[in-house]
Amino acid sequence: MQNTPKIILGIDPGTLVMGFGVLSVQGQALKLICMDVLKIPTRYDTYERLEIIYRKVTELIHQYKPDEFAIEAPFFGKNVQSMLKLGRAQGVAIAAAMQYTLPISEYSPKKVKQSITGNGNAGKEQVLKMVEKLLQVQCTPRQFDASDAIAVAICHSFQGKMPVMKGAKKSADWKQFISGNPHRLSRPVK
Repeated sequence: MQNTPKIILGIDPGTLVMGFGVLSVQGQALKLICMDVLKIPTRYDTYERLEIIYRKVTELIHQYKPDEFAIEAPFFGKNVQSMLKLGRAQGVAIAAAMQYTLPISEYSPKKVKQSITGNGNAGKEQVLKMVEKLLQVQCTPRQFDASDAIAVAICHSFQGKMPVMKGAKKSADWKQFISGNPHRLSRPVK
């Protein structure tokens, strides 16, 4: 068992709204340190936004002294301009982490959703609900970017080990697991 907690900084990049979350992991215990969003006003040009992102990530690193850095990879959509902007935001956040020689891990949105909910196609609401359950916190629906960021950190913490929720009971078989976890199903059982 790990004696000192490992601190993970999770980032959900964006040029107008960047989600961030800091997670403490000790053994299999997950503890939320903070999660929030950085909202960048549209009056700033692209390069000013990137500088604001860089400064915020640097500030988070100074404040929380994470051991590891996890970030969500840009998804491949139809809008090339949006992808480029998102890639720049991600690159700036990674550059800030590199400046402090933090180990960096990148996860696809599908991998994060699969890790948190068991369904790679889960919606933001499902991710938020599982974050609440795993960390035993209450979120507001407006915190989707923040819950996505902390989900990235949780996903990173799960790599190489199976998550264990407090109060979770082991299931004897799949039927018992499904009946006890209907929220984790991607479609209703017939």
